[in-house]
Amino acid sequence: MAPCTGCCCFVCVRTAEVGVVEQCGKFHSLKSSGCQPVLWPFQELKTRMSLRVQQLDVSVETKTKDSVFVNLLIAVHYMVIPEKAFNAYYLLDNPHSQITSYVFDVVRSTIPKLTLDETFLAKDDVAHAVRDQLKDVMEKYGYMITKALVVDLNPDNKVKAAMNDINAQKRLKEATLEKAEGEKIILVKAAEADAESKYLSGLGVARQRHAIVSGLKESVTGFAEEVSGATPKDVMDILLLTQYFDMLRDVGQHGSGKTLFMNHGPGTVTELQGNMRSSLMKSMINTKA
Repeated sequence: MAPCTGCCCFVCVRTAEVGVVEQCGKFHSLKSSGCQPVLWPFQELKTRMSLRVQQLDVSVETKTKDSVFVNLLIAVHYMVIPEKAFNAYYLLDNPHSQITSYVFDVVRSTIPKLTLDETFLAKDDVAHAVRDQLKDVMEKYGYMITKALVVDLNPDNKVKAAMNDINAQKRLKEATLEKAEGEKIILVKAAEADAESKYLSGLGVARQRHAIVSGLKESVTGFAEEVSGATPKDVMDILLLTQYFDMLRDVGQHGSGKTLFMNHGPGTVTELQGNMRSSLMKSMINTKA
């Protein structure tokens, strides 16, 4: 009778997994998903390795070119290559430690070449550098690096507060400049409006005086033509006397406690006219001198 070499049993390997079978402590074969036979007790299913994409988060603290310490969180997506499951299981004792070491090496050799502002702009470049470095190294160990992402980048809290303060001061400066520019426009427009108002007021006064002079001229000419022997001087005296009495009437009707009364009488108008003529003559003489 032939010796019994053992009996056969079956093991179940789930979808997206690969089974590693050893015989007497030595690697024998890889089992795909499904119900797989093994020769018991000489063979055993040592482990089931997942073929799904896994994520490893690595936190790295390093210094930038402008001496600012930042903390980067790198997410590495990796999976076991089915054909190289032997290498993935037997060559690496702890794949997480291996991946973490390479991430530290890449980040700490890349970030010190960049300033803090450049680091924020170069997140994709850092992620690509990590992926490219890990891809070639980990492939020979049976792992495929599908993607690397810089999911977080945090400088020190004091640095963030200083950056926010700088930004706030710049915006405050811009707001102050805009406010000053607005006030300048208001002042300029107000000055232009005041100048236009004074110009129009001057035109009105000039037209008023021109109308008064024209009216007086017509009155003097008409009176001199109708009254024989009357001279323009006589007419002016009558007009001044009439305006004088009109003024006294208005003061009496609408006067207040601050009204100043002057001497009046038949000779007052003539005296006032003489004083005005004398003052005008003196002014002209002084001007010519």
